[in-house]
Amino acid sequence: MVKLFGYLFIITSFFSFALCLGGEESVLRQPNEKAPLRFSADSTFKITLFADLHYGEAAWLDWGPEQDRNSSRVLSAVLDSEIPDFVIYLGDVITANNLPVPNASMYWDQAISPTRNRGIPWATLFGNHDDAQFEWPPEWFSASGIPQVSCPPADFSFSGEECYFGGTPRVELMKMEIEKNKLSYSASGPKELWPSVSNYILRVLSAKDGASPVVFLYFLDSGGGSYPEVISRAQVDWFNHKSKAINPDESVPEVIFWHIPSTAYEKIAPRPRSAIQRPCVGSLNEESVAPQEAEWGIIDIFTKRSSAKALFVGHNHGLDWCCPYEKLWLCFARHSGYGGYGTWPRGARIIEMTEHPFSLKSWIRMEDNTVHSEVTLSS
Repeated sequence: MVKLFGYLFIITSFFSFALCLGGEESVLRQPNEKAPLRFSADSTFKITLFADLHYGEAAWLDWGPEQDRNSSRVLSAVLDSEIPDFVIYLGDVITANNLPVPNASMYWDQAISPTRNRGIPWATLFGNHDDAQFEWPPEWFSASGIPQVSCPPADFSFSGEECYFGGTPRVELMKMEIEKNKLSYSASGPKELWPSVSNYILRVLSAKDGASPVVFLYFLDSGGGSYPEVISRAQVDWFNHKSKAINPDESVPEVIFWHIPSTAYEKIAPRPRSAIQRPCVGSLNEESVAPQEAEWGIIDIFTKRSSAKALFVGHNHGLDWCCPYEKLWLCFARHSGYGGYGTWPRGARIIEMTEHPFSLKSWIRMEDNTVHSEVTLSS
C-alpha cells in the first residue's frame, strides 16, 4: 500500500559565503579519466542546447509517456542533423513535481540517452522543475483514487526501502548521472554553495596547442524547485573569485549557462508578441520574460569583464531570441521538449565557436530540420 509522506524542508543555513580558495585544479571540473574537451581539427567546437525537456510530466497518464517519446524524437533529429561536439542540458530536464516515483533518475536517464547513445559528451544544469516537490493531482482524491505507482526497475538505486512519492534531490540526481555515465562532464559544485548544486567550469582546449584553453564554459544553478529562484550573492562571489583565478587578464573568452533568465533580460526584451527587430535576432516572442526572484550582481560582473561574451538560458518556452545588453549577448534557447506548457514547434539552439580567431555564432535547428535565427555573437 502506498504510504503518504509529508515533507518539511528546513534550510537552517541557506547560503554560505565561504569560498573555496584552492588552486586551479580545484577550480575547474575536469572529470577523472575523461579526455579534455577540445576544438576539432578544423578549429571549431559545436554545442547543442536542449532546454525544458520536462520528461516524466503526467507520468501516470498515456499523454505523459507519449510526450517523452516525442521529446526523444526531437533530440535524435537535432543530434543527427548537427552532429555536435558537445551537448548541454539547460535545465528542467524532468518535471519532478509530476513524478509519482521515488527516483527521478529513471526519467533523467531517458533524457540523456539520445546523446549518450551517439557517443557525444554532455553536461547538465538544474532548472526549477528538476527537484520540485511532488504535487498531488486533485483528481486522485475522487472516486477513481490514487493510481498504481510505478516503482523504478531494480538497476536504479534509491534511498529507503519503500516505494513512495518522494522525488530525488539535486545532489542525488547529479551524483547518479556522474557515476553511471562516462560521457558526463557535469559536476556537483562547491558544497559551500549548496543547495545550489550545478555550479562548475569546463574548459575547451585548443586543437593545436594541447594545454591552452580557448574558451571557458561556466555553469550556474539559478535555483527553483526546492529553494528560491535566485543566483545568490555567494554564487556571485564564487564566480568573481574563480574567473579572476583562471582568467586574470580576461584573455580567454567566457560563455555562461543557467536556466532562469536574469532580470536583465526584462530590460532588453522585445515587446511580447511583437516582431523581433534588430539588433535582436529570433523567431519566437510569445510571452513576457519570467525572471529570477532577485538579482544580486552577477550581470554587473559579466558586463565589466571583456572576456564574457554571451549568456544562454531556458525557462521561457515561448521565447527564442538573442539581444545585446551592453557588451554582452543575452540569449534564450529553444523549447526542445514536448513536456511543459506551449505548443510552439520544438527545436534547439546551436552554438558554434571557432578558434583562430575566436568567434561565436548561433542558430536554431528545428525538429523538421529547418534552420533560422542565425546570429554572430562574437567575432
